[in-house]
Amino acid sequence: MFKDKILLITGGTGSFGKAVLKEFLNTEISEIRIFSRDELKQDDMRRNYNNSKLKFYIGDVRDKNSIDDAMTGVDFVFHAAALKQVPSCEFYPIQAVKTNILGTENVLNSAIQFGVKKVICLSTDKAVYPINAMGISKAMMERVIVSKGRNSVNTLIACTRYGNVMASRGSVIPLFIEQLRNDLPITVTDPNMTRFMMTLKQAVNLVVFAFENANSGDIFVQKAPASTVGLLADTMRKLFKKPKHEIKIIGTRHGEKLYETLLTKEEMSKAEDLGEYYRIPADNRDLNYNKYIDSGEEEMELFEEYNSHNTHRLNSDELESLVKNLDKLQKAVKLN
Repeated sequence: MFKDKILLITGGTGSFGKAVLKEFLNTEISEIRIFSRDELKQDDMRRNYNNSKLKFYIGDVRDKNSIDDAMTGVDFVFHAAALKQVPSCEFYPIQAVKTNILGTENVLNSAIQFGVKKVICLSTDKAVYPINAMGISKAMMERVIVSKGRNSVNTLIACTRYGNVMASRGSVIPLFIEQLRNDLPITVTDPNMTRFMMTLKQAVNLVVFAFENANSGDIFVQKAPASTVGLLADTMRKLFKKPKHEIKIIGTRHGEKLYETLLTKEEMSKAEDLGEYYRIPADNRDLNYNKYIDSGEEEMELFEEYNSHNTHRLNSDELESLVKNLDKLQKAVKLN
């Protein structure tokens, strides 16, 4: 599918972009274009990889002209550029709108204009029943993706939705590592809080699966186990051989949930179970509004949302096995 093709990765200098890059770089793909606004990170990547397949484009998804420059001749797009930090989006919600919603529309319009074959976009569990600006902007981004996908003729547009990716930028594991290394208390908001746990490799596998299997307007969800934050903190202490290291309970932060949801009960009523994944097909009813009034859905009471409380809960050994294999943790502590 990717042989002799050109792949564009927006936000390509971030955790997801780099993981997708590593997956494709040693294949028969012709060219990978990294699009981002971070000149320093691009220069670091250029030096680290030193690979002729890599091409770098400075630009911003808010500026469609800069996207157009990078989109010419592209076959496939992975759209990962976004504002992802909950606090920064809370303080500057309009910036989240400009990047996550309008920026995504710019990417999709450019892809359609230049005849791109497939676009896969990155979303988050925070888009489901959102309570913070980041989640709300991502929920609207998904609606833009589904709408564009429904109406696009030649460009397939789909979305992947993830839970917490362990050790990605802004996640809690790097924070715990720094606190343990510097003999600072581990700060836990609520030890009973649950989060999905998945690796970057699993995240990339979902992207590849979506490229190979998506219909336009689909949203794909990776099934994932979950852990309490308290168990994660205990596991980190164990791996650092600091079982008595102080854990400080600081309370739930603004815009934070007790648990995260990957599929609403409304989505579960129409989701297709594909084994490791769920597919949420687009609502392809036309603009005849009578169909929205006269045609009902199945009884919602028959379905339950898919969240980090009711998914498989990792025990101590399972969580330790996952965490100790993370590159970031292996670099921070010598494991037996």
